[in-house]
Parts: sequence; structure tokens; C-alpha cells
Amino acid sequence: MSPVKLFFTACALLFSSVAIAAPIAVAQASNIITIDERKVLRDSRAGKDLASKLKNIESQMKNELDPTRRSLESEGKSLQTKTQGKTREAIAADSGLMSQLQNYQKKANDFGQKRGKASQELQLTERKALADFNKALEPVLQEVVREKNADLVLSRSQVVFASDKTDVTSTIISKLDARTPSISVVRQRVPTQAAQ
Repeated sequence: MSPVKLFFTACALLFSSVAIAAPIAVAQASNIITIDERKVLRDSRAGKDLASKLKNIESQMKNELDPTRRSLESEGKSLQTKTQGKTREAIAADSGLMSQLQNYQKKANDFGQKRGKASQELQLTERKALADFNKALEPVLQEVVREKNADLVLSRSQVVFASDKTDVTSTIISKLDARTPSISVVRQRVPTQAAQ
């Protein structure tokens, strides 16, 4: 091997060993804790309360839309029966049937807009509820970081391996349960113009 190639090979080995050793040294000198955010949301009293309230709001929205949906389904079947076997020309020549079809289409379009608005409102409500949950979680997490004298908090879902002694999820859940057993979840509304 030429002296130049040997030099570059030695440099590459030197830099690669530094690149491997540096994170290990940092990790050994740091106090690291892990948290399973999904478990905190799923198992904490506040998280369960939030999920229950969101489910109730979603059911309420569905119940608001169901009468119109059922009415449209019924009307659609009736119109399908009336148009069955007719050509486009025959349907167009029947002014009463055309009027019914146009009214049905308008109702269906209006319903689609209402359903879209309800979907937007549910997403806004979920986002607001999760933001409020995170706001309640933040001081608890900061307290646990201080208690554990942690230098670094990692998400359990992003870690390939961590021993159970680094996982503070249970501690966070118990502290959150004591401080915040429920989260206020209020249906967020979309202004009528913004939904269209």
C-alpha cells in the first residue's frame, strides 16, 4: 500500500473510532431517563378521562349527523327506484324528477359540508385536548427530571434498548394522577365560513 493510502486509511480509522467512542463517553457521563409517552396517555387517569371525553364528543357529532344521513340514504334509494330503467333523456324530460334529483344533490352537498365541518371540529378538539394534557404533564416531567438529576430524557419508542431502571413512566403516571386526574375537553367549533 502506498504511503498516501496508508495515511488516509489510518486517518479514517482514527476518526471512526472517535465517532464511535464519543457518544459512548457522553452516554456514560450522563444520567439518562426514558419515558413511554403513549403509555402515559393511555394509562394515566387524565389520559383515560381525555379519551373518554373525546369519544363522547365524537358520538355526539355522529348522533347530530345520523338523522340527515339516514334521510339521505332513504331518499337516494327512492330516487334510484324512480330512475331505474330510464335513459338520461327520459329523466331530463321529467321536470318533477329532475327537480327531486337536484334537491337531493343539494342536500347531499350540504351534508358533505356538515360532515367535513364536524371532522375539522373533532380534529381541533383532539389537538386542544392533547395540548392541555401536555401542559399538565410538563411540570410533572420537570419534577421527575429534577428528582432523578437527569441530563437527558429519551422517548422509549425511539430507543433501541434501555434498561428498566431508566424508565420513569410509572413515576410520571402516578404523579400526574395525583395532580391532574382529569382534563377539560370542550368541543372546538369551526366558524361557518372557514369550514366551506
